[in-house]
Amino acid sequence: MAYLDNNVLTVNAILTKKGREILAKTGGLNITAFALADDEIDYTQFNPNHPLGSAYFDIAIRNTPITEPITDESQVMKYKLVTLNNGVTAVPTISISPPFILIPRTYTSVIDVIPSTSPTYNVTLGYTAILANKNVGTLVVTETNSINSSTATVPTFAGDLASQSSQVVVGNKFRFIPNSSLTKTTTTNITIVGNESGGNASIIVTVNVPTTQ
Repeated sequence: MAYLDNNVLTVNAILTKKGREILAKTGGLNITAFALADDEIDYTQFNPNHPLGSAYFDIAIRNTPITEPITDESQVMKYKLVTLNNGVTAVPTISISPPFILIPRTYTSVIDVIPSTSPTYNVTLGYTAILANKNVGTLVVTETNSINSSTATVPTFAGDLASQSSQVVVGNKFRFIPNSSLTKTTTTNITIVGNESGGNASIIVTVNVPTTQ
């Protein structure tokens, strides 16, 4: 969905490929919520030194052409707008411990992947964790709550992060288990998405396989 003209409040909505798939299967759509995004906006265009004064600080942004709606849901809404609690003075940022994983395929010790958000957020809905290449290992949810589900709700931009070769889980904390049958050294990443605050962070995961002589 997108505005056709940023001077006129006319909205054009079309079904994505996923929407058409659901419509074909069920014969109808039960839309209960919507989200907004600002993919097209380049905030570096905000100019507080504009010679014509404060009314023109954002003139370049307001004159930015708005993209018409497209049907590929993996290429839209990468920068969703979120509603934060009153009093929040900074956009929450996600960090992950450990900052990277570098292990042999035979590694058997516990590897906990623990995300956190500053300021505190994502305590109710938790996080979506995406292991980009599930051949490298497995993600296990180690801490969940009554709202989290083992069946993840993949972010709308999952086409950039998730695919048939990835694993997606939802929870508060996770554990990585390497694939002991991996045949060659492989590097991938784990991406953590905040289910309340939006935003994401990633760490690199490398599982080493000895070279046979």
